[in-house]
Amino acid sequence: MGEEANAARNEAAILAASLNSELDKFSLLPMALTRDPQVKALVEGDLGEAASLNRRLETLATQSDAAAIYVMERDGRTLAASNWNLPTSFVGSNYAFRDYFKRAIERGSATQFALGTVSRKPGLYIASRIGPAGKPSGIVAVKVEFDATEDSWRRTTRGVYVTDADGVVLLASDPSWRFHILPGNEAKERDLDLDLKQFGLSKLPALEIDRRDRGGEIVQVPLVEAQQTISPAGWDLHLFVDPSPRIAAAVATGRLAFVLALAALGALAIAALLVRRRHRTREAAVVAERTAILRDQLSQANRLATLGQISAGVNHEIGQPVAALRLFAETGEKLVTSGRSEEAAANFREITRLADRIGRITGELRRFSRRNPAEPRVAAIREIIEGALLLLHDRIVSREAGILLPPAELLDVEVAAEHVRLEQVLVNLLQNALDASGPEARVSIELTIAERDVRLHVLDEGSGIDERQKEKLFHPFATTKQDGLGLGLVISRDIMRDLGGDLIFAPRANRTCFTMIIPRSL
Repeated sequence: MGEEANAARNEAAILAASLNSELDKFSLLPMALTRDPQVKALVEGDLGEAASLNRRLETLATQSDAAAIYVMERDGRTLAASNWNLPTSFVGSNYAFRDYFKRAIERGSATQFALGTVSRKPGLYIASRIGPAGKPSGIVAVKVEFDATEDSWRRTTRGVYVTDADGVVLLASDPSWRFHILPGNEAKERDLDLDLKQFGLSKLPALEIDRRDRGGEIVQVPLVEAQQTISPAGWDLHLFVDPSPRIAAAVATGRLAFVLALAALGALAIAALLVRRRHRTREAAVVAERTAILRDQLSQANRLATLGQISAGVNHEIGQPVAALRLFAETGEKLVTSGRSEEAAANFREITRLADRIGRITGELRRFSRRNPAEPRVAAIREIIEGALLLLHDRIVSREAGILLPPAELLDVEVAAEHVRLEQVLVNLLQNALDASGPEARVSIELTIAERDVRLHVLDEGSGIDERQKEKLFHPFATTKQDGLGLGLVISRDIMRDLGGDLIFAPRANRTCFTMIIPRSL
């Protein structure tokens, strides 16, 4: 059972990483919107902004897959919401009674998993305060629903559920498990009125799962359970893995060996071999399908985790232009009023330039976080490099040495690949190089052009990789970072091979070097 337990732990870690990334992605939304000038104007009394903001929030919710995004004033009344034109609209509803509202007003941010008061659908509410602690003016909240995640769990696992810090089941592959409480926790004293408002039940039943039940068939080998912490939500993910196929295969192999030792008839041996081969083929097909789904989930999780890591820099990149936009607009209005039209026109041209920059950054973020990769196409290697540098711009400019780039004439060479996934690999490699290097150490990107491929090298003069680490570079969960999961290089090499190329470690003298081998457009 040790092998099954390890497999369960690894699979639970992958599912937890995917869910962590989803939570990280959505946590940025309310934080960014609290600084939005239109949001601030609305909660400060300019109700003329409501209609325009409703439409903006509707578009943003569609792009981010959020169930709802809404803005509340200081007393809890909703002024604008992404679902403004639906029967379940939040506009006009007061949510001051919600725990996430109270805690966000006091602490600046808060989360709460609860049933929707209007939709009656469960979800996670993520809230951020508008204004300082001493003078809050409102709250921005995002509701996240997990229907797609739970559906994926149902199709690819024997069973998954997620519990909060009190042992209450919040998410589950089996909907009947939701809002039950783990055995041993039901005896704890709970606020019945609060549970009724939050979960729709005043008394939460104990969770009872028969680990020997396989869809109505009682078997002798119980499911193996693995547990993985999800931070910073304080949740735990529980995964069930069925060990029966492996155990059955082992038992069948032993029986077959015994039969072959006793049997003299070659026909029986051949028949048994064919049965075994067909069994293995079916099992291999199931494993291959499940692995492909998990690989896609893991690649998306890695992409979103990368966005979470660079979110502070991206927020800074957007925050500065937004502040400048407001200043240029206010100054431009005064210049027009005073008749200084030429100076006002210069201000408006600067506003256009800043808006274009914000558009490029947000467009790159949307493309990078896309769940389903686009079809492969011909692209200049320049596009891949410039997209990665745009996402990491704030971190790069803070370095004294910056990043050395290839000669301009080499950047127009065309490759045949999927843009976002190539960019994901390059961002991962650059992140690793920057993590390993001091602010004065040189990090560079170099290109080698061959007849059939382009080799993109990421080099750094950081702490280097010792012999023991080299042996495990592309092994899952092997990492030298204190907070690393150890999946970045594994996923990156998998992406490159899927695109018809490869990712290799090829150190040069005293420099660490990873090389992306990318097929050329011929």
